[in-house]
Amino acid sequence: MQHPYRHRIRAICAEDLDAVLDVQAACYPPAMQEAAEVVLARLHAAAGTCIAAEDEAGVCAYLFAYPSMLGKVTPLGAGFEVAAGADTLYLHDLAVAPRALGRGLARRLVDHLLAQAPARRWQASALVSVQDTARFWSALGYRPGDPDHPDAGAALASYPGGAQYMVRRLTAPAVPWPSC
Repeated sequence: MQHPYRHRIRAICAEDLDAVLDVQAACYPPAMQEAAEVVLARLHAAAGTCIAAEDEAGVCAYLFAYPSMLGKVTPLGAGFEVAAGADTLYLHDLAVAPRALGRGLARRLVDHLLAQAPARRWQASALVSVQDTARFWSALGYRPGDPDHPDAGAALASYPGGAQYMVRRLTAPAVPWPSC
């Protein structure tokens, strides 16, 4: 008999830093690991969209995201610039510790944040797919996109080989009301 995997999703707090860095180190090569100062700055900039999954052993997955504008790409190692009037939820970093793989936590973390879309008026979600994860993101409804922000090319180049900008539309584009 298989026992259910017990976890809870909650906001990340500063006290989680070591656990988050441990998950990051287990999931990314050194060239893609981001400094503790950057991780903390992101948490302070976008606390409402930085979440973790926690099981009996502690933090086992996390998702760092922030309200942004469609077409803008955050470079690897850069801070978050939360956009006033954001139209997009930018998913910057999603990682699941090896002990928690195969339990659907990545999808649950994404779904947890995307549930905020109607209230926040986000029309899309975007991300940079790394480490051959495009298939995973495609299964969640993301499609390759062309970032149109002036710095997007340089930002994408900050990621090791094969990084791809992807977008998921959350609402249909606005349709103007006919004039009376």
